Amino acid sequence: MEEVVEGTEMKKLARFSSCRGVAFEINPNRPNPFAIGSPPSPPKHQDRIGPHHWLWLPWTRTTSFKVVPRSNHVVSPCRSRPSSHFCDIDIDMDDDVEIEILAEVNDLETSPEKGNYNNNNGVLKAQTKSNTKKSRLSVILLDQGFTMYKFLFLVCLCLNIFALFLSVSGYFHYGKNRATLFSIGNILALTLCRSEATLRLIFWVVVKTLGRPSVPLKIKTFATSFLQSLGGIHSGCGVSSIAWLVYSIILTLKNKQQSSPTIMAFAFGILTLISLSSLAAFPLVRHLHHNLFERTHRFAGWIALILLWLFLFFFISYDPTSKTYTMSLSKIIKSQEYWFTLAITILIITPWLTVRKVEVKVSAASSHASVIKFEGGVKAGLLGRISPSPLSEWHAFGIISDGINEHMMLAGAVGDFTKSLISNPPTHLWVRTMHFAGLPYLINLYQRVVLVATGSGICVFLSFLLQPCPANVFLVWVAKDIEVNYGKEIVEFVGRHCKEKVIVHDTAISGRPNVGEMSVNAAIRWDAQVVIVTSNPQGSRDVVRACKRARIPAFGPIWDS
Repeated sequence: MEEVVEGTEMKKLARFSSCRGVAFEINPNRPNPFAIGSPPSPPKHQDRIGPHHWLWLPWTRTTSFKVVPRSNHVVSPCRSRPSSHFCDIDIDMDDDVEIEILAEVNDLETSPEKGNYNNNNGVLKAQTKSNTKKSRLSVILLDQGFTMYKFLFLVCLCLNIFALFLSVSGYFHYGKNRATLFSIGNILALTLCRSEATLRLIFWVVVKTLGRPSVPLKIKTFATSFLQSLGGIHSGCGVSSIAWLVYSIILTLKNKQQSSPTIMAFAFGILTLISLSSLAAFPLVRHLHHNLFERTHRFAGWIALILLWLFLFFFISYDPTSKTYTMSLSKIIKSQEYWFTLAITILIITPWLTVRKVEVKVSAASSHASVIKFEGGVKAGLLGRISPSPLSEWHAFGIISDGINEHMMLAGAVGDFTKSLISNPPTHLWVRTMHFAGLPYLINLYQRVVLVATGSGICVFLSFLLQPCPANVFLVWVAKDIEVNYGKEIVEFVGRHCKEKVIVHDTAISGRPNVGEMSVNAAIRWDAQVVIVTSNPQGSRDVVRACKRARIPAFGPIWDS
């Protein structure tokens, strides 16, 4: 451990950020951000008494201890081994478009301007260089192993490729004759996987049918993994729709007499827009240029949908014999392509019908985060979207609510929008009144759950502490300068829960713990069925892997939650 020289001018903090809007800073109390600090030791007269030992509960900036019975599995953060990720960070859950429980960590810049703490032995410099070796894309695609997300992606892609192969080979005449229908069908499937109304209904049905104590735990964990990874179906169907559309265009080019230049122009326009949208969604582009991804995905998709309607009307009404267009409503209604396109349109329009401009109250305990309050209670586990300008950007946040009078969102000051909430608090914001379900909602599936949060990740769990919940929940929260950064109100919300079911670790007081070890010990101690974690990608993976090694089911946010 390197000593901090008093009087040394504080250097600029190294700051990590992500295109998903999550940022955090290295603990300023240590010159080397990778160094592991030791928490203060308890007073000698409180060191160990009989069959008890002390559990560090830093609720405030002053020393606070709690006596708990001695156990092999009692969590003691101050004695845990160092973690491989930053656990004394503040995970600001300000996402640009996805739910606020996912962050992608930028490589640490090595220049002094970027906050390089270059010490005498060059420890940080060496570790920084090792960090940059692993690219963001490799972390996303390779570091997580073969996940359910990748499995679903491959299943969708392989099924479509197999059907496409049979069509090309002449063994599947329906596919050859209706290639356009298969392309539109895939677009319908990927739209369903992203429809907030549809997913809300699916999550509700799953919780109601599988949330009973009699349902085996393996079925519940499989359902959780599947629902969390529906993005794999979305991506697989997106690539497959392009393949089918290309095949349809090739067949049309071989039989030019059966089509017209206008129809071909619409087809090529749709193909270009869908391909552009898919390229913008590629992980590396999506994370480095998230605003580009969001707007390309939205506006390219809308224009492609308009072109699809025009394509259908012209394609269905075209008479290749007379080279004319004869519009027939009965003929259009009988077309399967029409009904698929109508369903896609309804699914896309529905969320926008719930957009409202509402009055909000914004307050900030510090320059670190703001609290946005809205009228009306919201059920635990749901998430919401807000926007200063609905056509340009949307930000999703976990919702904190008692389920009765009001609900609020905790927004870390990371991007321009979230910083403006502190510097220039708005009186009104655009919201989608249709709240959507995600991984936190599936806590209702289980009977005993350990909730693990770092930093602002606590926001997605607080409603379960404030409202009656089918599950018996236990909380482990690791954050820095808790009351200073998040305010007394957030601390009071956590304090309302039974103290025997809460562990709060303030890293500014206790140092950096091994959150994975804490999570495993907490799950064993509380006999939990499952662990749900919200942290940055590396932190979430550490917790999930630690729990799985201990054969404890665990789930955390994935890159495309």
